[in-house]
Amino acid sequence: MSTDPAPAAPVRPEPSARPGLVATYRRLWPYLWPYGRPDLQRRVFLAFGLLIVAKFVTMVTPFTFKWATDALVALTDPKPGAAIPVGLFAAPMLLIGLYGLSRILMAGLTQVRDGLFAKVAMHAVRRLALQTFEHMHRLSLRFHLERKTGGLTRVLERGRGGIEELSRLMVLTLVPTIVEFLLVIGVLAYEFDWIYSVVVFVMVAAYLAFTWKATQWRIEIRRRMNNSDTDANTKAVDSLLNFETVKYFGAEQREAERYDASMAKYEKASTQTYVSLAVLNAGQAVIFTIGMTIVMWLAARDIMAGRTTLGGFVLVNTMLVQLSMPLNFMGMIYREIKQALIDIDDMFQILHRNPEIADRAGALPLAISDGVVRFEDVRFAYDPARPILKGVSFEVPAGRTVAIVGPSGAGKSTLSRLLFRFYEPQMGRILVDGQDIAQVRQASLRAAIGMVPQDTVLFNDTIGYNIRYGRWDATDAEVRAAASLAQIDRFISALPEGYDTPVGERGLKLSGGEKQRVAIARTILKGPPILVLDEATSALDSFTEREIQDALDTVSQGRTTLVIAHRLSTVVNADEIIVLDKGVIVERGDHGTLLERDGVYASMWSRQREADAALEVLQRSEDVLPVPKARPVLASEPAE
Repeated sequence: MSTDPAPAAPVRPEPSARPGLVATYRRLWPYLWPYGRPDLQRRVFLAFGLLIVAKFVTMVTPFTFKWATDALVALTDPKPGAAIPVGLFAAPMLLIGLYGLSRILMAGLTQVRDGLFAKVAMHAVRRLALQTFEHMHRLSLRFHLERKTGGLTRVLERGRGGIEELSRLMVLTLVPTIVEFLLVIGVLAYEFDWIYSVVVFVMVAAYLAFTWKATQWRIEIRRRMNNSDTDANTKAVDSLLNFETVKYFGAEQREAERYDASMAKYEKASTQTYVSLAVLNAGQAVIFTIGMTIVMWLAARDIMAGRTTLGGFVLVNTMLVQLSMPLNFMGMIYREIKQALIDIDDMFQILHRNPEIADRAGALPLAISDGVVRFEDVRFAYDPARPILKGVSFEVPAGRTVAIVGPSGAGKSTLSRLLFRFYEPQMGRILVDGQDIAQVRQASLRAAIGMVPQDTVLFNDTIGYNIRYGRWDATDAEVRAAASLAQIDRFISALPEGYDTPVGERGLKLSGGEKQRVAIARTILKGPPILVLDEATSALDSFTEREIQDALDTVSQGRTTLVIAHRLSTVVNADEIIVLDKGVIVERGDHGTLLERDGVYASMWSRQREADAALEVLQRSEDVLPVPKARPVLASEPAE
């Protein structure tokens, strides 16, 4: 009887371009066949050898049942009901024991085969998953911005499962079933008559045709069920993640109604799934029972005609019962193989996608001497219809600080992305110590640049792990020194677990200022000659901003520093301030010079001063106390 597993990943439509089973296996073969691993190659040959031996034992098992039956009939036939001498009873008993032994041997060989091949299949899963994971990191930032990260991890997860499933179903289920079917056909033709083989062949063909047709019908129903299950799960997760927002707007009933609407669709589709499964099982049972009945009728006819024994009747019944077990899984096998092909193809589509930014042939490592950064007539657009940078040229001298300011959308953060070579400009070039960064290796370029972003995202690990990420071979003393320079060492020391304190998902157990300090410590530990501060304090309150700014000033000393800022108070000490507006430089100079010009920068400075003054008046009028110095946040407490 076919069964359905729990709701799986949504079964997606199969485009006509999807490769078939043979094409997929051809692409998988370099991973399935363990090149350079003679130990795994021996496992493959041994597993297939055991497969053949196990199927021959499977064919012998019904014969032992037949022989035992014939022996018992021979003993009881002359005198029905009479006692049988113990000596004569030994032969049937031995044959029954042989029957039990053959069944044990059949099961044992099958399990040993599965165990041997498991390491081969999982080695293929590991190799392909690792290659895909590494390739995902080589793909461009544009690719990752266009794809949901959860979707990428699901592709990786489903691809791993697809390879494992395809290997298991093909090698451990489908191939043995085909071998067993051919052996049954041969045995019936040799032991009885060709008409037996014809009946079984027609029965299996009709069984598979019905299973294929019914499964095609059921796949669409399961797709609706899985999609509705995913929709309900998404709504539940989204609602619970926004628990506070739901409470703010008193929307509990609305959320419950949205969730129940999705569950109603799931209820309907799930009911249809179980009904269709019942239809599939009933149809399979009818077809198989008709075929078995005809074969047994033929065997009974031959017994009455004296062409076979009662044991022959038992033999055909036992062989068909054995064959029914793998046949019952054909619907599941077809559906799972089809899903595995789709999942593996999704993985291969990512694996075969070329990175947008790649090291050019013959690229050399970046040679850093002074750390001078120069933009020469850089033009760039994410979308050709909307230019972002329109011929930007400036230089950041060695050991100096240059700030880029301007309104939102002016192209400030795009400069840092171009410097990191997440994108390449359509025109112009970017030089580091006179070397075009498009001509050097990306790894060496990024090793020379340290970044403190506005939105610091930490790994779901300890504080120590996140700081050490800047330089993995750093000693504990170097980690503590970096934390001290970032003004976070005292905070960490006050925590019960110190540097082993977990920071939570995306660092949410820490406050914004604490996360920024960890990011600064990480960059200090990296020790880059070039530093990029991309609006590193814009999301913080004034008190925390001043503390973080002090730490950043310490970090930037002696380093070529590019500061991208929204709050002008953080860049007043920069050696040069560049005002960017609509993709072009409209003003440049130091803070005092720009104020004297009374231009765009002066206007921005005036507006921010007015806004800060208004905020101070509001705080005084409401008797708002100054924000206290950040205290340690324990791992069990929510971030403030």
